[in-house]
Amino acid sequence: MANGGADPAAAALAAIPTSHSATLLEQERQQMIQVDAASQTLTMVGSPRMATTPASSSLSDASSGGSDSVLVNMPPPDPGTAQSIAFGLLSSYGFASSQWGCLDDLWERESGWVYNAENASGAYGIPQALPGSKMASAGPDWETDPTTQIKWGLGYIQSVYSTPCGAWDHEEADGWY
Repeated sequence: MANGGADPAAAALAAIPTSHSATLLEQERQQMIQVDAASQTLTMVGSPRMATTPASSSLSDASSGGSDSVLVNMPPPDPGTAQSIAFGLLSSYGFASSQWGCLDDLWERESGWVYNAENASGAYGIPQALPGSKMASAGPDWETDPTTQIKWGLGYIQSVYSTPCGAWDHEEADGWY
């Protein structure tokens, strides 16, 4: 670069008179750079889902086609994240913490846990509601509040699939839930 490799966004910000807004924008930009750099170092090694048990086990679940499987518990997510909000709400919808891995996989695939994720079909938010405005039934801040979206999504999963693993099974089989 002609300016010695300096970031053009940083140069443009430097030309703007210092203001509180410009300072906040620069802080956000720096945080985004750090998050992007950190994400480049992540390696997905796997995600535990189901562990098989001997066929004679009494843990067989006839309601899921007679498969002999047991859910594997995953550790709770980091505090302060949309994931931790969802994990904390599981029991209020009657879901065991063992359902967490399925919910995490489901919404990671659907939206990456991004509250303003939108796809070409118009599905919106963490649970990818279609249309997104359906989530208004959970609160007027449905477009911007991850908690409102998560509450709507958990209610939807409960009413349509019974459990997050039921929704994940459908997602895996059909590519949507």
